[in-house]
This record gives sequence, C-alpha cells and structure tokens, in this order.
Amino acid sequence: MPVIIPTGLPAQDILKEENILVMDTDRAKQQDIRPLNVALVNLMPTKIATETQFTRLLSGSPIQIYLDLIYTSSYTPKNISMQHIRHFYKGINQVKDKKYDAIIVTGAPVENLPFKDVDYWQEMQQILEFTRTNSTTSIYICWGAQAALHHFYGLEKHPLPKKLFGVFPHKITSFEHYLFHGFDDVFYAPHSRHTYIKTEDIAQLKDVDILAYSQEAGVHIAATKDMKRIFMMGHGEYDKYTLDKEYKRDLKKGLDINLPKNYYQDDDPEKEPIVRWRAHTNLLFKNIINMVYQITPFDINDI
Repeated sequence: MPVIIPTGLPAQDILKEENILVMDTDRAKQQDIRPLNVALVNLMPTKIATETQFTRLLSGSPIQIYLDLIYTSSYTPKNISMQHIRHFYKGINQVKDKKYDAIIVTGAPVENLPFKDVDYWQEMQQILEFTRTNSTTSIYICWGAQAALHHFYGLEKHPLPKKLFGVFPHKITSFEHYLFHGFDDVFYAPHSRHTYIKTEDIAQLKDVDILAYSQEAGVHIAATKDMKRIFMMGHGEYDKYTLDKEYKRDLKKGLDINLPKNYYQDDDPEKEPIVRWRAHTNLLFKNIINMVYQITPFDINDI
C-alpha cells in the first residue's frame, strides 16, 4: 500500500519519479481500509526535503499510512514559505484531540543551545507530552531524541570536541529484537551533530535498552522496553547528497568542518558519495511499521 500524503505536497511528484508508491487524500478516501495514522513533527529548516525523506521511508509497506505534518507554530520558519506551512501543516493545538499510531519527531539545528534557550522549547515540551498520551509509538531523531531523553528522563547533552560528521558502522546488541529482523552484523548510518548524550547515562535508565551502538558515534538506537519510545541519534533518513550539501555549506561559511567520514569515494569530495545506509534504514522503518501495526489498537481512539 502507498503512503497517503496531503494532496499537492511537493514530495508526491519527487517520489513518483522514483517509482515510489504515494497516494493523495482524495484517492485514499475511496478505499475502505484501517490505515495507520502517522504524524511527522518536522523541526528541520529544510521542510520539503525532510517531508520527502520520511515519506519515502514510510512508503511501500503492505499497510496504508496516513501522514499528518506538524510544525512549531511558536517559531516562524525562515527557509520555507508560510503559504506551504499553512497549506500542508498543522500546529499541535489543531491536533490535540487526535490519536496517532506513530509520531516521528525530527532533529533540529539547535543542539548547541541549552534546551531552555530554544525559541520553541515550551511548545516542544507540549509536543513531547502529546506523544506520551496520543500515540502508540514515537520515534525521536537526533536533537529530537536528545530533547525527549531530557524531557522524560532529565538526561543532559554534552558538547563534542569536534562535529560528529559522516557515515559510521554500528553493531546491534540483540539480533532477536524485532526492530532488527533481517539486519546484517554491521550496518551504517549517517550522523551530523555537535553534541551527544553519554552512553552510561542512557544505560542507567531501567526501562530503556541500548539497541545499536558505534565505537565512534556512540549510541545510535535505544528504545523503551514497551516500544513506546524509540530514540535514534543518527540520520538514516538522509538522502545521498544531504551530507555533501552540509559540508559544502559549512565550507562556504568558512567554518572549521571535517570531511564527512566514510562518505565520498576515496575521501575525495569531487567524487560521488557512496550510499551505505539506505537498505538498512528502509528495513528498519518497515520493521517499525510492522511492529506498530501489531501493537496498536484496532480502534485508534483506544490509544
């Protein structure tokens, strides 16, 4: 089944060119299927790119998925038109009475700020409380994961001596865990961040398991034992050229930025990047969708 997105969303044309199944809401209304309802809380400045990346990951499963887009209405985005926001997005207060089978909270380029100094932190706390009560499972990405670990467990993030930047190998702590059915012994995922949460701080949480770890990048995936919350420190959703764009953007700004590790052929930025993470990321999200489908109630109002 395809993922169902708002009619006219730019991701639709992009994904159709890739032969990825998507369906707009007008067509979906003609089908009598209990879909999964998923919300994407998009905190990234590159709204359209992020919409497309996550729509791509949610597509192609045997389960029909409705996708709602949510933004922080207390902060005016600078890199996207408000016309796009008004047409495709909802504020958290507009969906406060709605239930979701899954909620995805993206990363955000605010990790160097203390949580309390983020312009929309108060609204972010409201969103995190919403995920506590109104979803079967929530997936928190990068800064979104750090924010959730801070909000729910009081964990603090710490600065890295140098930006963690590149594509890193990870090992799985338990191959029996259903998130990793079909995985190889080692899998890769992109990371791009200036801060981290200490492994030992996550390890001391009694209801959280560390599921995937890298010697260089630290914890990548952790989750509560009941799978209510999944924390991902990396960016498996990234496109082939996302790190390339970040690298060249920072160079242009004159920032002290390392070459992204394990990314360009022969470590030459004039050559094409090597995509090492796409298959495992797609498999991970298919496993998440299947897991959510198994544990979410048939009547969504029972969430």
